Amino acid sequence: MRGCPIFHSRLAETPDCRWKASEDKVKRLVTEIGREVQQLSMAGCYWLSGSTVEHVARCRGLVKVNLSGCHLTSLRLSKVLSALQRLRSLAIDVSPGFDASQLSGECKATLSRVRELKQTLYTPSYGVVPCCTSLEKLLLYFEILDRTREGAVLSGQLMVGQSNVPRYQHLRVFYARLAPGYINQEVVRLYLAVLSDRTPENLHAFLISVPGSFAESGATKNLLESMARNVALDALQLPKSWLNGSALLQHMKFSSPFYFSFSRCALSGGHLIRRVIDGGRDLRSLAGLNLSGCAHCLAPDSLLRKAEDDIDSGILETLVAACGNLRHLNLSAAHHHSPEGPGRHLCQLLARLCHLRSLSLPVCAVADSAPRADRAPVQPATHAVPRGFGKKVRIGVPSGPDPFSGQAGPLPSSVFWSLLKSVPFLDRLELIGSNFSSAMPRNEPAIRNSLPPCGRAQSVGDSEVAAIGQLAFLRHLTLAQLPSILTGSGLVSIGLQCQQLQSLSLAHLGTMGKVAYMSALSDMLKHCRRLKDLRLEQPYFSANAQFFQALSQCSALQRLCLVSRSGTLQPEAVLAFMARCLHVVVCHLFTGESLSTCRSLQQSLLRSFQAERPALNVVIFPLLHEGLTDVIRDVPMVHLDEVTLFKSRVAEEPPNLWW
Repeated sequence: MRGCPIFHSRLAETPDCRWKASEDKVKRLVTEIGREVQQLSMAGCYWLSGSTVEHVARCRGLVKVNLSGCHLTSLRLSKVLSALQRLRSLAIDVSPGFDASQLSGECKATLSRVRELKQTLYTPSYGVVPCCTSLEKLLLYFEILDRTREGAVLSGQLMVGQSNVPRYQHLRVFYARLAPGYINQEVVRLYLAVLSDRTPENLHAFLISVPGSFAESGATKNLLESMARNVALDALQLPKSWLNGSALLQHMKFSSPFYFSFSRCALSGGHLIRRVIDGGRDLRSLAGLNLSGCAHCLAPDSLLRKAEDDIDSGILETLVAACGNLRHLNLSAAHHHSPEGPGRHLCQLLARLCHLRSLSLPVCAVADSAPRADRAPVQPATHAVPRGFGKKVRIGVPSGPDPFSGQAGPLPSSVFWSLLKSVPFLDRLELIGSNFSSAMPRNEPAIRNSLPPCGRAQSVGDSEVAAIGQLAFLRHLTLAQLPSILTGSGLVSIGLQCQQLQSLSLAHLGTMGKVAYMSALSDMLKHCRRLKDLRLEQPYFSANAQFFQALSQCSALQRLCLVSRSGTLQPEAVLAFMARCLHVVVCHLFTGESLSTCRSLQQSLLRSFQAERPALNVVIFPLLHEGLTDVIRDVPMVHLDEVTLFKSRVAEEPPNLWW
């Protein structure tokens, strides 16, 4: 479980213990059961002191340990690892001040036996990689900032004591994910340069995730050519500039591929068919496919094609037929418009992928090709107020037969409804507008302007959102840039029917000038008893007492993030909400309020609740303030990556990349 300390079930016996591991509790549990523990995750325990984390050394039987997000100096890390002679899997952070020369001989002996390493870098360094001579799986997360708080430009050169180079001879999996910034690119090149000298013969997964452009170098060209000659891969992801205009895919060999990511690549549908599918490869083993941002991946080769033109249904049909066992598919951040004709709609073709567990689509892709005269009228929220509760029916929420109850009544006939009916076990669903961009970027000031939604998205509204209520096993839902949301009545359908929902992200629903779905959202939240994470991004949102009163009924809620340009909040309502929701440990509110109002509320929250909630992380700050970047850099990575920043998470990484 990411971001949750797991002490061989003791600490995780009750769900409300997720973020309540105090210093004393950790020490006591380690003392009591340390000898029995073989796997331990303290990932995201940013609030624990280094001296407390050091108690992990008492768990001498550990085979796997995840210390990502924990505060550990080089000396403390050395002490911990020196005691863990059976360790085979390790996850750590490498922060400024790390010095490999401070690692003891016993520590290096332990590292020499480690086969799996996940390393998050906050400073230019090889970390402990050179000591891990038996590595089979290496996961690298580059989170190095280009500038200090004072504005000084940092260098990508490795620090003193980091000159020993990695050894990759046994490597099977190489994964690197880079945050924005040129220094992250400089440092990853140092890792790749070593890899290019001699490609490991057992390498079967090579993945590099880079935002923006990442120029190919002579070393990387040599590495790719060597891989094409000497290895057969099962998983592949490359920077877009390495693939665009390249015949590399034709020469790559694949054995039983389980994951491909061509995210943001200028890959046409013709190239996809010729170089991946028609290459004689057996793709029945493919579990994850990421085509996000591939504007032409479902279209034939054409220099004259516009991104908004219709897709070629034949290409998608070929793809679906070849990859019939797909479980994770991402087609977001592109315009995939279906042509006219029976059986040619994208949703109808995707309905054949009955094994899907997560799916990300652009909003315009689920629109019917054209208005249909035979389409039965849909009343999406007929079940929004179930009989027997004695509630008054709101204006705009008509009563009538419940389409989920099995009673006689007109069934919705939209292609999107039919698609969801064909994939009942979907666990994660994302509907994201093709032109959507969050106002909360990573390392730069907030975005003030956004692109208008795609024209076809105008026909996707409350009835399509209501269709999501079919997904009884849905746990994660993202809806972004749906301009035709009128009342939000479909949200109530989801709240009533999707009882497993744990994370919800809503952004730019309806028109930007007003929030017309507030009443429906309040009704929805009353039914979300298992909701843990809520992210809401909406200009002019009023975080008032009504909103926080409804949110207070989400008894399992742990993390809240609100992003609202020109939005307002009521400090008293926030304080009352935090007092009622005892499990909330993250409260991030970025609105149009003044800096003084934000600081006052943040201090009040910390003063009132920090003592009883050791993991409490509160950030209240004006969204358009020039100091936002410095504030964001202090947010613990576990929250920044999972809640605060908006992104598509379907097929973001290969399935089961880390335990």
